[in-house]
Amino acid sequence: MNQLSTTTLLDTFSEIFPEDTSIAIADSRTFIYYKPSPVIDLNIQPGDQVKPGSATYKAISLRRSIFSYIDSSIFGISYFGLSVPIFKKGKPVSCVTAIFPIRTNYSLPSFLTVKNDDRWFPIATSDILYLEAENRKAKIVTNHKEGYHKLNLSEIEYLLPSEQFLRCHRSFIVNVNQIAEIQPDFHSTFLLIMNNGDRIPVSQSYASYFRRQLMF
Repeated sequence: MNQLSTTTLLDTFSEIFPEDTSIAIADSRTFIYYKPSPVIDLNIQPGDQVKPGSATYKAISLRRSIFSYIDSSIFGISYFGLSVPIFKKGKPVSCVTAIFPIRTNYSLPSFLTVKNDDRWFPIATSDILYLEAENRKAKIVTNHKEGYHKLNLSEIEYLLPSEQFLRCHRSFIVNVNQIAEIQPDFHSTFLLIMNNGDRIPVSQSYASYFRRQLMF
């Protein structure tokens, strides 16, 4: 990216995002620009490698825009990242990430409340096997209960701890602690056998990212 395009992007983002937002720009491997805010600073330097697990890394790997909670294991500070990859000839060549601070009154939920028929049930986050997009809502499945959350799958994704929950398909998010077995499937994809026996597909667009995150 040349200086003109970088400046134009920053001018645009400064009008869109609050003043406490940090901005990072990366090519496919390294950060090329970073502007910290007074509120949150990830101490990124131009030339630093894009870290696996970061919002920028996820957007480049998945080849799509993402909005995700990133825990402190990556940069030492938890944050929300909105990352938008920029493509050239079908390949991501750069990525712009807006970095939002975690508010002091915010914490990741220890449970989610789902509706089944005319009743509501609190479900511990650790008990969730997987989440499925169904009828524009997030269907949440455990060993003993299932029900629907009022948020859709994309909206609920950023509320879940990223070290525990992974998107493996446009319609599925899985709890990696509830995977019993990973089986190869057609076209370099995988099939996840969950602890309750349910079979969840890993789509081709998520397969490489999924393998990197689970290190196999």
